[in-house]
Amino acid sequence: MGVTQMASKHLVKGLKRSALTVALGLSFVGGVQAQTNTAGAVVGRAVAGDTITIENPATGFSRTVAVSGDGSFRVSQVPIGQYTITRKGADGTTSTRTANVSVGTAANVAFVSGTGDAQTLDTVTVVGTGAINPIDVSSVESTTILTAEQIAKIPVARDATSVALLAPGTVRGDAAFGNLASFGGASVAENQYYVNGFNITNTFQNLNFAQIPYEAIAEQQIKTGGYGAEFGRSLGGVVNMITKRGTNEFHAGGNIFWEPEALRSEQRNTYLTTGELRQDNSDDTQWEATASIWASGALIKDKLFAYGLISYGRLESDTWGSVVASTNTSNRTNKPNWLLKMDWNITDNHLLELTAFSDKQETDSNVYLNDLGQLNRNDFLGVNMTEQGGDNYVLKYTGYLTDSFTLSALAGRSTFSRSQRLRTAGGIDVSYGGDISVPATGCPIITDLRPGYRRALDGTRASPCNITGGAITREDAEDTREQYRIDAEWQLGDHLLRFGYDVDDFESVDGGSFEGGRVWSYRTDDPDGIENNGDETDFVREQIVNQGAVVKVEQRAYYIQDSWNITDNFIAYLGGRWDSFKNINGQGQAYVDITNQFGPRLGFSWDVYGDSTFKVFGNAGRYALPLTATVAVRGASASLFTREEFDYTGFDPETGAPTGLTSWGNFRYVNGEFGEAKNPLTIASKNLEPMYQDEYILGFQKALNDNFSLGIRAIYRDLKAAIDDNCDYTAILRTEGFTPRFDAEDHFLGWADGNDRFAALPNTGFPYCRMFNPGEDAVFLTDLYGDGVLKETTVPGEMLSPQAKRKYSALEFFFDGNWDKFFLQGSYTYARSRGNTEGGVKSDIGQSDTNVTQDFDYLELTVDSFGYLPNDRRHSLKLFGNYDITDEWSVGANLLVQSGRPQNCLGILDTDPGPDVAAHPYGSSFFRCDGIATPRGSYGRLAWSSNVDMNVAYRPAFAEGLQFKMDIFNVLNSRKVTSVNEQVEDGTSGTRLETAFLPLSFQAPRSVRFMVQYDF
Repeated sequence: MGVTQMASKHLVKGLKRSALTVALGLSFVGGVQAQTNTAGAVVGRAVAGDTITIENPATGFSRTVAVSGDGSFRVSQVPIGQYTITRKGADGTTSTRTANVSVGTAANVAFVSGTGDAQTLDTVTVVGTGAINPIDVSSVESTTILTAEQIAKIPVARDATSVALLAPGTVRGDAAFGNLASFGGASVAENQYYVNGFNITNTFQNLNFAQIPYEAIAEQQIKTGGYGAEFGRSLGGVVNMITKRGTNEFHAGGNIFWEPEALRSEQRNTYLTTGELRQDNSDDTQWEATASIWASGALIKDKLFAYGLISYGRLESDTWGSVVASTNTSNRTNKPNWLLKMDWNITDNHLLELTAFSDKQETDSNVYLNDLGQLNRNDFLGVNMTEQGGDNYVLKYTGYLTDSFTLSALAGRSTFSRSQRLRTAGGIDVSYGGDISVPATGCPIITDLRPGYRRALDGTRASPCNITGGAITREDAEDTREQYRIDAEWQLGDHLLRFGYDVDDFESVDGGSFEGGRVWSYRTDDPDGIENNGDETDFVREQIVNQGAVVKVEQRAYYIQDSWNITDNFIAYLGGRWDSFKNINGQGQAYVDITNQFGPRLGFSWDVYGDSTFKVFGNAGRYALPLTATVAVRGASASLFTREEFDYTGFDPETGAPTGLTSWGNFRYVNGEFGEAKNPLTIASKNLEPMYQDEYILGFQKALNDNFSLGIRAIYRDLKAAIDDNCDYTAILRTEGFTPRFDAEDHFLGWADGNDRFAALPNTGFPYCRMFNPGEDAVFLTDLYGDGVLKETTVPGEMLSPQAKRKYSALEFFFDGNWDKFFLQGSYTYARSRGNTEGGVKSDIGQSDTNVTQDFDYLELTVDSFGYLPNDRRHSLKLFGNYDITDEWSVGANLLVQSGRPQNCLGILDTDPGPDVAAHPYGSSFFRCDGIATPRGSYGRLAWSSNVDMNVAYRPAFAEGLQFKMDIFNVLNSRKVTSVNEQVEDGTSGTRLETAFLPLSFQAPRSVRFMVQYDF
């Protein structure tokens, strides 16, 4: 459903009836659903007793099956490519057809016309190249497929996210999370990514995935909804990529992509509410180049094939930063990537394939001091060195054990580095090894939160030696995935059964510490909240955070699904998936263990006229999402998190640290005692359910003529359960009858029961935050008195938070047009996304703590939190295509017009009913400003944005295989604001910040990309 792929440039043979019937009968539609994530199928009708042989001349792949008694045939698990299909009758007559097979679809090839017993052999006619791809009446999914040829013709960035954003129902996620897409209202942390059947999603935070060298991609399939039971662990979408492979014919080539700095426009500057310059981007620079070479061919003709690619990319940029920043950077990223794909046709019935690739990249950021308020470079501080990516190896077997039974098995292993280390100006390497008792060395981090510091640049406290200004990740941080799966397909009459089992184990080595071991935060105590009236007192807070652990996520799933041809024109789909998730902390203990979470899938597809020109379809399904691995590093493993306040008398000019310290005597552990692991039984509610949502889709698709089809689908998604953390431990104490106790001078002493026995508070080992399902009663185990005895407490849901809600509804209009020299595809989506949680992450404040956002930490945070969510883009119009002016020249275009995201106004919650401000400790995180409620999404919207990309390509006739291309991105240089600072009040005093609604991101400025390529 919704398959978008250019018609082949080769002639195809078709039925004699009409050009439209021919165009619709010979491509990606079949009598039963072809659910698979690596291959397609060939299905059709002929005369009972005939034999059907499909053959790919390029690879020698060949299979022969018999036509069943009802005149139908099916060849499953067919590698993508162009095939010749030959029918041989009992009387010795033969006839042939040609069809393309794409991933996850079925090529429908008919050798007879008519239905039932009134069937006659058809003759062959020839169809031109301008016909559209037919409607896939076999599928209930919402799927878009783009081939390498299409992608090369469209002005689009060559990465999986940019291509996925061409599909209906996708929007770009918040810039805080990198280059990621939101599917159908879900957060960017709820998608899954595959290559050749192997899961390449980085499960540590679900905010990254392996970056395949994009020149090696043959097809990209984007599933935006309705996907079958074979796919899971996603509430958003699925991106499924298939790599190129070798053939009998030797091919080689290379290309260079170059984006020069000279043709890149400047980004906009940002200003404070006072009109003063905040961020000067006028001197920022960036250029990028990537060179690739590839070769493919047969090592043994018709038997053993190889495709190899080597790619090297470099990105260089200078970032000068904020005028209140004390450092600026010069950055260089190197990407030495490679890919190898090998295919072995052991026999016609047994195939073996190997996929191996590396997506490693290293970034060195040279850090320099600058004078506050000036764009200059002074002393060199050092280098921030980070690594990302790793090596991936996947082996897959496919066996055609009988004409009706196919079996595949996959095993794969991948590594993904997240390493970081520093090198000082003196050449000394600094890193964090993960030992929580040994903080990182170097300069402490200095922040200045005193009122007015943004204007008084000369008096701002800042570090003159800190390289990163933040936390650093341990040097050996790395993720390792081991995945095994087995899938079977069995044709039983009118039923196509698919079933399988997969194991996906993910291990993460992680940890972090502040670069200098601590943060010194300069603050002002202002009792009456009125600036500069003489009662202010400066103080400083010390905060130390060290953490490190090896944590795991073990995932198991099995599924079964049936596509049943109730009639020749009507398919019913029924499936079920059972997921099990186990999260393991740094001590090897499971703190969340959910088994056999059931996800039913139902659907239908009605080929109204029986000729694949008009399809009505619908589906309903339940989809579950596991906890990410990152939850366990601090929340469920040993960690150190302390705070303490001091008076001070001076300021060290060498490090920025305070001098003359006098402690307030309030040293405290924020998240358990030093070095002690949390009891895994106390981390999560005993009745915890996975995050899951229900989805419903209803639509139709109609071919209007040979060259144009359109469709409409309505989508509704309802989040039924979320997982997040709650940090209000007092709900447990109140449920157990504890009350706060004070001394004669109203000093808080602690919480005590009726026998004056005091509870163990967070600074004595009490777990600070716990995983739960928002809105549901939570069953917590707690060592209430710190004596090792666990007490079970059922906390009513209303004491913790309201029900987690996220409802997405959309109406999508999509079309596919293809003529001899011109193709155009596009969509318009009207969508609404409402709720009180975005999901795994929180774009409101750019919080990437997947599954542990602050949404439900305290009940007060949920007040007025229901409304339009950050990924609510009410209107989205997408158009893209290409026109061949001549055989040598072509032009392409890509248009996006989109409405802006909703805005919030986040301020403090004053917990003191008197004249003094006593702000909640979560500061400027509440849906209220100036003491007035401002419900989520009610503070207006950002402006509409539009983006026009264009390209021109030249393929000189005198040099076959040579091509030049120029892409211009954002031709009109539109630079609308795409996100702003929604925290508008000071977190302590409640005064309006000068950074209120400060732009945080813009549209990417105009840039130009050149390409030269040669294939032979």
